[in-house]
Amino acid sequence: MTETAKNQRSLTGRVVSDKMEKTVTVLVERQVMHPVIGKVVRRTKKYHAHDEAGEARTGDKVEIVECRPISKTKSWKVAKLIERARPE
Repeated sequence: MTETAKNQRSLTGRVVSDKMEKTVTVLVERQVMHPVIGKVVRRTKKYHAHDEAGEARTGDKVEIVECRPISKTKSWKVAKLIERARPE
């Protein structure tokens, strides 16, 4: 799709929704240390990403990169499809 620039932020996550046209919702999960308890805690965030080709499907693992704002909620693009979801 696109080459990533040196200073461009990129994230990896799972597609949880592909119901919109040219847009997918990507769930990005990260692990952080809790400041008081000291336990490793999972934090998740959803991003709307632009998928021009429309090839990403629910369950796929994708890499998204930051871009200029495309709409009110979209500031990320799908850079590449890392792994296809297993068909059931």
